[in-house]
Amino acid sequence: MKKFCLLFLLGTSIVKAQERPALTVENIMRDQKWLGVSPSDYRWSGDSKTIYFKWNPERKENNDAYRVDISSGKPVKTTEQKVRGAVTADYTYNKDQSLGLSEQAGDLYLYSFKTKQKYRLTNTVEAEGNAVFLSNGMIAFQRGNNLYALNLSTNELKQLTNFIPGKRGAAAPAEKTQNVQDNWLKTEQDELFDVLKVKKQKEAFSLTKKKGLRGEDKPLRVIPLGGMEMDNLVISPDGRYINYRLNIQTLEGKATIVPNFVTASGYTEDIAGRTKVGEPLPVYENFIYDKQRDTIYQLQTAQIPGIKDLPDYLKDYPKQMEAAVKKNEDRKVNLFGPIWNTAGNAAVLVAESQDNKDRWILKLDASTGSLTALDRQRDEAWIGGPGIGAYNVGWIDNQHIYFQSEASGYSHLYSADISTGVKRQLTSGKWEVRNLLLSKDKQTFYFIGNIEHPGITHFYKMSATGGTPVKITSMKGGNEVTMSPDEQWLAINYSYMNKPWELYIQANKPGAKAIQVTASSSEAFKAYPWREPDMVSFKNRYGDDVYARVYPALKPAANRPAVVFVHGAGYLQNVHYWWSQYSREYMFHNLLADNGYTVIDIDYTASSGYGRNHRTGIYRHMGGKDLTDQVDGVKLLVEKYNVNPKHVGIYGGSYGGFITLMALFNESDVFASGAALRSVTDWAHYNHGYTSNILNEPFNDELAYKRSSPIYFADKLKGNLLMCHGMVDENVQFQDIVRLSQRFIELGKNNWELAVYPVEDHGFVTPSSWTDEYKRIFKLFESTLKN
Repeated sequence: MKKFCLLFLLGTSIVKAQERPALTVENIMRDQKWLGVSPSDYRWSGDSKTIYFKWNPERKENNDAYRVDISSGKPVKTTEQKVRGAVTADYTYNKDQSLGLSEQAGDLYLYSFKTKQKYRLTNTVEAEGNAVFLSNGMIAFQRGNNLYALNLSTNELKQLTNFIPGKRGAAAPAEKTQNVQDNWLKTEQDELFDVLKVKKQKEAFSLTKKKGLRGEDKPLRVIPLGGMEMDNLVISPDGRYINYRLNIQTLEGKATIVPNFVTASGYTEDIAGRTKVGEPLPVYENFIYDKQRDTIYQLQTAQIPGIKDLPDYLKDYPKQMEAAVKKNEDRKVNLFGPIWNTAGNAAVLVAESQDNKDRWILKLDASTGSLTALDRQRDEAWIGGPGIGAYNVGWIDNQHIYFQSEASGYSHLYSADISTGVKRQLTSGKWEVRNLLLSKDKQTFYFIGNIEHPGITHFYKMSATGGTPVKITSMKGGNEVTMSPDEQWLAINYSYMNKPWELYIQANKPGAKAIQVTASSSEAFKAYPWREPDMVSFKNRYGDDVYARVYPALKPAANRPAVVFVHGAGYLQNVHYWWSQYSREYMFHNLLADNGYTVIDIDYTASSGYGRNHRTGIYRHMGGKDLTDQVDGVKLLVEKYNVNPKHVGIYGGSYGGFITLMALFNESDVFASGAALRSVTDWAHYNHGYTSNILNEPFNDELAYKRSSPIYFADKLKGNLLMCHGMVDENVQFQDIVRLSQRFIELGKNNWELAVYPVEDHGFVTPSSWTDEYKRIFKLFESTLKN
């Protein structure tokens, strides 16, 4: 039998039976306020002395606003009006950070940090936003499709652009040419009538006066949009260069429809749904308007290195590869930015290929539109990981940028010199950087990292030039941090495996003590000794480390049954030391353990928190390594927890439902029964953004879709299958489960059943639906795994 490398971090799983109140599905799945309502939505006051948050310790219908002063540490109820007047806005700062710009309800406000005064700059029906300080002290902002500049000294408002509907590049309408006869008549009129002479003189005088009042400014250049959508309007700090993006091609994909049967009208109503994977994407072009030269030019994406590179998967399709090579086309890319440095003399953009195999960070020459690569991250699977997004790039100083990359196999922090192109890796190790922040003085990085264990997060600081990260938080579990505006205090959202989230306050210093502010758990919740599951790791059949939570049976049933839980989303982490987002499932696992089952919950291949290889291990084969990890987890239970391999069930929702189907179809000798909840049954019917990253597109990688979609393996069903699905699911639509049901019917399968929930979307809301669903799951396991 295969040997496993097992790491035990034993908790308090074993507690005497008489100490545990009896759990029931009805009690667990009722309105979740019964647990207590954790605080949320932390916001700091502008003076960094008070934290405002939402809380509901009385478990009422709605949450209330609360505040806690740093000096007292005592939460006090307040009002939303007071919160709005006190909390720090999301400011855009001027160069010396003495002034801040914010947008509230479509209007602009200016805040002086010296005088502590707030000034309203606009009060209009049309919304203003995208506000920035220019290097001359003026404010530039967007209203509609145009940019404006406000002089804070004179209050003069100046329009900077004149984008209008119309064909791009069209000339102004030409004046009608008059023939000889028309000219003769006009001359005659001027000679005969004094009134026309006087009128002509007045018009000439008026025009001269108007020109004098306007000064030497040229009329704004008209830039026709031709009905195309424009976005990404960015102005350089000196006001010279204006970047904008046009959607030059939008082919309408066919949208799905979700019928809603339980409606106020009594009639079935259609909910407009999403498109499916493979539908056409919009195509963009980016331009720069140089106001000084009054000229427009396009950004030169053809210069991007590797723009013509083809993906490796095409090697499986020789004809497609031959056609693509012959076309020799540039790949479609989306550009984001530019992001200007403080001096206003350099800018970078982020480019992402539409096939998501590449992400480039590009230096922009704004005077020509040319682009130079500072960093290219190529991934034959897909670009992803924490902190690797379109706008996760910033300036350390006027010469150096920072960004994250998975080049080392884990998402880490890097810097690059924009002049020399030299890159430096600032963090390293088998852990990931998350929620990166650069201090206001740009001397220190702050981030969340899972350095100690993949399932433990702490708040760290590090010099902007690199070095050893310094841990600031100390509580083992999950630490989510909201830092005060003056960067002296931390609002910590903290939880542990069996303790839901609470608010703590701590000084922003290593070793400082965290003070608990809230106590949210109800007496009913605290009456039960909730387990700390065993945290284990094992080597899967490919030699990779896989982490899991195990809930040992309190008193194993006679035939020693086990249940495997499969978390959703794929790219999600559930094997950790903090309170799970799957709180109902966590409590259900306690119930199962009380009733003689051993439960395992695995961060299978594709889960987050473990680096690039774990993240992308399902590329072109969902239901491959992610499924065999479940099978290897069962072997661990057999070897280390004395589970009976003939009495193992599996369940999960969304991606977990998909894996459950694949398990019962392709690993029927391992799993006797399973409950598949809101399951994807055919990936060709899911959305584009998620699915195309992992499986490419159905029409260009059919092999990946057919080996990854449960509907193609339905004939192999042997065990007992329960399927549950919301009928108004706008994510994994009800059509998915209907198509699989029809396939079962045509195959003559008998050992399956479908429970439908007429008012539920992808995430169930109604307690009665949760209760019904989990009563069915428990009944399935009791009837199939204990007999």
